[in-house]
Amino acid sequence: MGDVENKPTLEEVTIHVSITNSTQLVNHAVALSVDHEKTKTLQSHSSILTTIHAGYFRITISLAAQALLWKILRLSTDDSKADIQRMFRTLPSMAFLLLWCLAILTLVSLSFLYVLKCFFHFDMVRAELLHHIGANYLYAPWISWLLLLQSAPVIVPKTILYQVLWWVFTVPILVLDLKIYGQWFTTEKRFLSMVANPTSQISVIGNLAGALAAAEMGWKESAIFMFSLGMAHYFVLFVTLYQRLAGGSRFPAMMRPAFFLFSAAPSLASLAWTSISGAFDTVSKMLFFLSLFLFTSLACRPALFKKSMRRFTVVWWAYSFPLTLVALASSEYAKKEKGGIASVLMLVLSILSILVFLGLMTLTAINNNNLLRKTSDFY
Repeated sequence: MGDVENKPTLEEVTIHVSITNSTQLVNHAVALSVDHEKTKTLQSHSSILTTIHAGYFRITISLAAQALLWKILRLSTDDSKADIQRMFRTLPSMAFLLLWCLAILTLVSLSFLYVLKCFFHFDMVRAELLHHIGANYLYAPWISWLLLLQSAPVIVPKTILYQVLWWVFTVPILVLDLKIYGQWFTTEKRFLSMVANPTSQISVIGNLAGALAAAEMGWKESAIFMFSLGMAHYFVLFVTLYQRLAGGSRFPAMMRPAFFLFSAAPSLASLAWTSISGAFDTVSKMLFFLSLFLFTSLACRPALFKKSMRRFTVVWWAYSFPLTLVALASSEYAKKEKGGIASVLMLVLSILSILVFLGLMTLTAINNNNLLRKTSDFY
């Protein structure tokens, strides 16, 4: 009788089984939720690495060039009669320091992400190296480092640290030169006439940035070597792009802000030759006037950039860097020519450069999520 009384009833067994099944379902749901969150996090990290490409270094080039502009404007002249130039000496040193720190932080962050991409998605990096646009932007991080080296508030030229860093940042540029320039005249499918596009000028800018940094150290032979290498290819590239050969038809409309690189190369060449020769001579003036004309001719054609302005992308940063280089060259011109026209020109270009830079910084902060969104366009 007692055994019969101690046996659980059918209802108790049903309830126990229901509770057990419910507990297992809850635990399983929690486990699935945790796994889903982990998977989502991993996919998010992987998405960032697959979305980031060398074109994002447009931002770091612009930041580095702007920091160099602020440094040069603050140290522009000791001539008390140059009121417009002397006005820039009142720029707060803390603002320049913060800008330089922001530039170095951004460059380190993007470089770290790109190194991770090289490890985990090397096939995509190799695709960039083979791409007629992507390969050119592989120069961008090294150009950024060279410009930041010259604008550094604590590293002085002619020191061992400066010289070592120059080699570290210049050797990759020379390696890329051997690959890309060599393909331009030895590989049939990659002849310059087949792959030339406005972003090809970034390779020239890389050599000129190296020449400018070498001249600051007093390494005149190295500076002339880098300068001649860059300018020889620039003249051939300029003529090729001017004639609009086969490569021009493969340049997407959204990339048209890169047309302003036409003015960036001669501006930096003017600065580099000034450092090499020690004076803003006739050659420097000719290169500056060429860059000013090219910049003005593009600025007078806003309809050309209508399609690329429909949606904010990282390509918009291509407006800032060339304008900043033109402003830098104009500051050297204003030092040489003491007239009011040169000073006003420097004032207009410098203020325009700062305004464009601040505008792009604001737009980037507002649309930071969109910049990391995967699109169908390679660049």
